[in-house]
Amino acid sequence: MSKFLTFLACALWAAVAAHAEPWPARPVTLVVPFPAGGSTDAIARAVSPKLQERLGGTFIVDNRAGAGGTVGTAAVKRAAPDGYTILVSSLGPYVIAPHLIKNPGYDPLKDFDYLTVAVQAPNVLTVPAASPHRSLADVIAFEKAHPGKMSFASAGNGTSDHLTAALFWQVTGTSGIHVPYKGGAPAMTDLLGGQVDATFMNINTGLANIRAGRLRALAVTSARRSPLLPEVPTMEELGIKGVTVYSWQAFAAPKGLPPELKSRLQAALVSALNDAAVKKGLLDLGFEIVANTPEQFTAFQAAEFARWKRVIEVGKITAE
Repeated sequence: MSKFLTFLACALWAAVAAHAEPWPARPVTLVVPFPAGGSTDAIARAVSPKLQERLGGTFIVDNRAGAGGTVGTAAVKRAAPDGYTILVSSLGPYVIAPHLIKNPGYDPLKDFDYLTVAVQAPNVLTVPAASPHRSLADVIAFEKAHPGKMSFASAGNGTSDHLTAALFWQVTGTSGIHVPYKGGAPAMTDLLGGQVDATFMNINTGLANIRAGRLRALAVTSARRSPLLPEVPTMEELGIKGVTVYSWQAFAAPKGLPPELKSRLQAALVSALNDAAVKKGLLDLGFEIVANTPEQFTAFQAAEFARWKRVIEVGKITAE
């Protein structure tokens, strides 16, 4: 009997020792559900070396693009909640794509442990430099006088620039023509060429052309004026309430992450985002550092999910 108890004790000790294996004992994968080279990818690659410094181990970025970011996001949902697979995504897969894509492969309200919103950046209403519209008031007056005539470019159906325009029309009681493109680059080309009238592009997408005088910025969707475009008023300053909109990128893990590991990861992410070099690089690109708590991110995600659900339903927006 004593031999059996000794054996059992040894087996339990071995199981506990294996379970208590130091983390990270193998590479941690940061899954970016978009192609390399975009804003989300840039954030993941800026942060990963700092995570290595703070946590040890190896952190690698894996781009798994497809279906508006839902392919990579669903892959993270299916991964073990052991800290070795982390999702780094923009708001699309978190709060927009689930309303547009039937059965995306995950439930954003139930399938993830939210770690932190890394950064946010407002959108900016822009028109070509040659446009007759010189203010937000001009745009609203034109749309009211000519419903459904003014064209707004976007990087595609269901993107932040598309939904911001839809929200703007709903709030102001106006209407325009949505012109979706396959990405931000062709949308920018046609906007600069005057083939479309306006867009609500992300501030870091339009900044160079705005500063060069090729585009005219009429209003930003942030709560306060952007330090990158301090001369451009906010929508709220101009009397338009309810169109305070940010694009954002955030980190999450498969549901069930151990609390201690969740705390370690979140603290390391906040530290990495506030590293002097990382922070300056992100600020220069037009991002504002958020680096909030899991509880704050969870509440924010739920509010954003409900908000964009309402906009999509009211606007009868589809992914097609």
